[in-house]
Amino acid sequence: MKKIFLIILISGFLFSCNSRRSERVLHAPLADMQSSIIADTKSLEETSIYEGVLPCADCSGIQTILKIYQGDGTMESHKFELTTIYKGKSPEKKFFQKGNFNLERGFEQDPNGTVYILNWNLPEEKQLYFGYNAGAPNKLYALDHKRQKNKSDLNYTLTLKEL
Repeated sequence: MKKIFLIILISGFLFSCNSRRSERVLHAPLADMQSSIIADTKSLEETSIYEGVLPCADCSGIQTILKIYQGDGTMESHKFELTTIYKGKSPEKKFFQKGNFNLERGFEQDPNGTVYILNWNLPEEKQLYFGYNAGAPNKLYALDHKRQKNKSDLNYTLTLKEL
């Protein structure tokens, strides 16, 4: 009886090793898959580039390039690159910063405006602020530490570059 049980157990084990698994193959048009992949890639790589020359007390101007990478929409994926070149100095001084940014809704009297808080995860004295009104998102203002426009007749704006 034990031998028969053992033979049945071993044969059951052997037959179960050779069983074919059913495989599901999803058929989707290649064009649909490609457009989906491209759309996902574009949203991850969505970049805004703002450029301009900001005022400088002891040089002819600060050429400023701010690149905003939106990432996948999470705070951790929001990245920026800020390049500043002090013009009229010999030699010209170039600075480069990379970091994280966060968004804050509401700018001046516009509840739909946006403020970029660069280096939001660092102490407040190392944070930089730029903002725009919802009606003119192509014009970005360099802000003071109170997140207000500089009260000056000088031009503290960067312009959105068309890609």
